[in-house]
Amino acid sequence: MLLRDPSLAPLGRQKIEWARQYMPVLNELNREFEKDKPFSGVKITVAVHLEAKTACLCLALAAGGAEVHATGTNPLSTQDDVAAGLAAMGVSVFAQHGCTPEEYERQLKLALECRPDIFLDDGGDLVELLHGACEHLSGRVVGGTEETTTGIHRLHARQAAGKLRFPVLAANDAQMKYLFDNRYGTGQSTLAAVMSATNLQVTGKVVVVAGYGWCGRGVAMRAAGLGARVIVTEVDPVKAIEAVMDGFQVMTMDDAAPLGDFFITVTGNCDIIVKRHFDRMKNGAVLANAGHFDIEVDAKALRETATEVLDQRKGIQGYRQSDGRVLNLLAEGRLVNLGAGDGHPVEIMDMTFAVQALGLKYMWEHGKSLAPGVHDIPPEIDSKIALCKLSSQGTSIDTLTPKQIEYMNSF
Repeated sequence: MLLRDPSLAPLGRQKIEWARQYMPVLNELNREFEKDKPFSGVKITVAVHLEAKTACLCLALAAGGAEVHATGTNPLSTQDDVAAGLAAMGVSVFAQHGCTPEEYERQLKLALECRPDIFLDDGGDLVELLHGACEHLSGRVVGGTEETTTGIHRLHARQAAGKLRFPVLAANDAQMKYLFDNRYGTGQSTLAAVMSATNLQVTGKVVVVAGYGWCGRGVAMRAAGLGARVIVTEVDPVKAIEAVMDGFQVMTMDDAAPLGDFFITVTGNCDIIVKRHFDRMKNGAVLANAGHFDIEVDAKALRETATEVLDQRKGIQGYRQSDGRVLNLLAEGRLVNLGAGDGHPVEIMDMTFAVQALGLKYMWEHGKSLAPGVHDIPPEIDSKIALCKLSSQGTSIDTLTPKQIEYMNSF
């Protein structure tokens, strides 16, 4: 175990039990796993934002017989009380809030020292270690799952280079993940974190959203719903015209820089907001990143050019420019919805973590027959989760009749 403060366990357990009440799909899987023990004797390393919903996933895997070793995937997203609570409930935890990059890597390595059979990655750091510094711990690995768009990009790049040695399921690309988690989850949690951290209103403000993938769509939709004027920046012409059709103004970041009150990046790429943009921004502009890594807003340039650094509020640093303007960066430019908030809503992560739980089950059962590379989550997993979610809400849907099935299969 590697915890910041084990005495926080009661508070962490309270958070975990609260989340459990609103996760009907994962609770149903927990019951199935407890009965069938699909992970009996299996070692699983889980690297994901370590907070209450994640803890519920880890406990479901443990209920299925797994030996779970959990760690965080972002130095600011780990909640020390939840980490302590999860450890007290029988999961091996190696995670501390606010750790240095070196400490963060050590925690990942400690979680891999169990020599896992399967793993859950969030952003691709486990995969990188299993192909590099921790290659000696990869001998039993059958395969894993990946949670994020960023991680999927890294996997495809590794696969294209012929350097991915085991199969990984693209959990992020499952419909029951990206249609809800990326869009509604990111939209709500990002705006909630920005509003909570700043205590500023969104109504009447100009919100610049960089990137119009599923996450960007969610952020733009929620900002508009709060009364903001939304500007979208994009590099993909198809996504750009989609943003226009959805009613948003589209322009370059160079043109948006002097107009925005809030800037939110959701691209998964580097150098989205850089020095030339800082030079044009309003006094008091707020910068937030909702992408996985702290590479979208050039925080290094902000630090180097600032004449003064101000601790504005918890989680907000102000960087005074030579002309007196102050630009405010949230959560050090790290993932804002977890660095300055509690992450996605519980009900959203209920579906996402059901995808992960069933994806890991599928990988353990079928991984040895899968070729190394990135694989889709089987569609029957999406359907099972959707039906379970609908049932938990008291919603029924129609089914095709034999005649309708015959018609759909005719030509």
